[in-house]
This record gives sequence, structure tokens and C-alpha cells, in this order.
Amino acid sequence: MSDYTIVLHGGAGTILKEDMTPALEQAYCDGLQQALDLGYAVLEQGGTAVNAVKAALVILEDNVLFNAGRGAVFTKKGVQEMDAAIMDGSDLSAGAVAGVRNVRNPIELATEVMRNSNHVFLSGKGANDFAIKQGVKLEPDEYFFSQFRYDQWKAIRDSDTYSLDHTNHHLEELMRDKKFGTVGAVACDSKGNLAAATSTGGMTNKKYGRIGDSPVIGAGTYANNATCAISCTGHGEMFIRSVAAYDVSCLMEYKGLSLQEAMDTVVNRKLMALHGEGGMIGVDAKGNAAMVLNSAGMYRGMKNSKGVTEVSIYK
Repeated sequence: MSDYTIVLHGGAGTILKEDMTPALEQAYCDGLQQALDLGYAVLEQGGTAVNAVKAALVILEDNVLFNAGRGAVFTKKGVQEMDAAIMDGSDLSAGAVAGVRNVRNPIELATEVMRNSNHVFLSGKGANDFAIKQGVKLEPDEYFFSQFRYDQWKAIRDSDTYSLDHTNHHLEELMRDKKFGTVGAVACDSKGNLAAATSTGGMTNKKYGRIGDSPVIGAGTYANNATCAISCTGHGEMFIRSVAAYDVSCLMEYKGLSLQEAMDTVVNRKLMALHGEGGMIGVDAKGNAAMVLNSAGMYRGMKNSKGVTEVSIYK
């Protein structure tokens, strides 16, 4: 029996206390706590790390506050295109989807890809066709509509500007106010197996079918029992270029760094060198957890079998 732990995030970026009402802050914390509790319950009942991270992410995808699933942002064309990935550290199996529409829980679809497709990564219409074949729940466009996201998109849809996540400020402030809306979870179960999962609606006003790091195995999502499980949130292009999640694993495997040291190196040195803003969460096979960010804030939380529970937002 090893110590079991679940860690999650709901996005990072310019998240400042002065921009947050007490009610909104409480709503974010409640959303994180609910997902933590549900994922932790899976581990407590002897469930697998994979099932725990998936359960936690379904809760966050169903919460309109987070840019994934129901709360996914609008693309340039005024629709939602969602990405997700999941990885099982016990055998390095993985499943990912990119650019899917109308899928209520993209993380469920990514899990189906991992378990039932003989593939790792499906995109666009093909991924949607597979969702239908597997009986993954679909929802109409209206389900994904939120006035908040729509207003935010409307403010910039006629420009070539894209925005990294939710804001209710004016256009010039919009560019300063960077938030990277992604949800992610990592877990270590009682058998010492690791898993990671990440889901996102991507960037507001994104064009050309842009895909970030979230569904890219090794960039935004990675799990390996020998080292760690990692889920990232941030400026996806930089995380892809630096293969951020896998780099943490490599630093642990080849340099013998601890989880915390490896994550610090990647987030605060390597990503910073590329002006890559954001953060990541991680867990190792002993159940140690880490949450590292180089931005002003990251919605995050962790809960473990030693009785520690933590939910926080600001740096």
C-alpha cells in the first residue's frame, strides 16, 4: 500500500485577487474541492489512478467556470473545439482527442481512445465518429453556450487577436489579462500506479484548428510509474516546444532529481527561457505532490491519504 494522492488544476495565468469577487473566488474553490473529493473517493475505495483522474475531470468539464467541456471558449468561427488526453503510468497506454465538437466530456472520449481504439490520438470528425460508435455522450451547441464566454469572444472576434482565457475586461485589457483555461488531474493510487489527464477548450478566437499542448502526450500530459504523472496549463505552444511534461520525467529518470526539483527546473527555468507562462501539477509513485507555477495564479488543489487537503488560487 502506498500513500495515495490526487492533484488537480483548473488553469493558470494572470489571476489576481483584485479582479475576483468573493463569490466568484468561492465558486472556483468549491468547483475544485468537489472534483478533488470525487477523485479522492475513487482512490479511497481502492480504485485506479486512471479512474480517479477521469472522475475528477468530468466534474470540472461539467462546470461552466472552467474552459473545458461545458465551459469551453468560442473559436474564430463561433463554435467550441475541445482537446483532451489521458495516460496510464502503469503501461504507458494513452488516449487523446483534438478539435472535437459537441462531446459533453472529452476526457471520456480520450479514455475510450486509450482503451478501445488501438490508437493514441484522434482528431476532428474522425474523433467525433468514434465518439458516436462508442456511445460517448453528445450535447447540442446550446449546452456549451455561456453568455460570459460569448461576450468575451464577441469583443475580439473581428480582430486577429486571440485570448488565452476568460476575462470580462475591455479589449486592451484583454491582451494583458492572460488566463490559460485548462483542467487537469494527476493521481497516485494505493498500488503506486500513476495517471495524468488534461482537458481544454483552447484559446478564445483560435483559428485554423489550432491545438495546444493539452492533448499532446509528453507536452501537456504524461504519466510513467517509474517517475511521475504531470498535467500542464499555460501557453501551449511553449509547452509543446519544450516537451514540458516529459522533460520532468526525464530529469527524474536520468538526473535523479526529485519531483519538486524537476518541476521547478522546467517551469521556472526552461519554460521561462522561452517566455512560456503557466504551470503544472505532478505526483510521483510515493504519493508526493507538487504544484508549480510561474504566472500570477493557478486554480489548484491536492488531497492525500495522510489527511492533507489544499485548495488555492494565487501564487
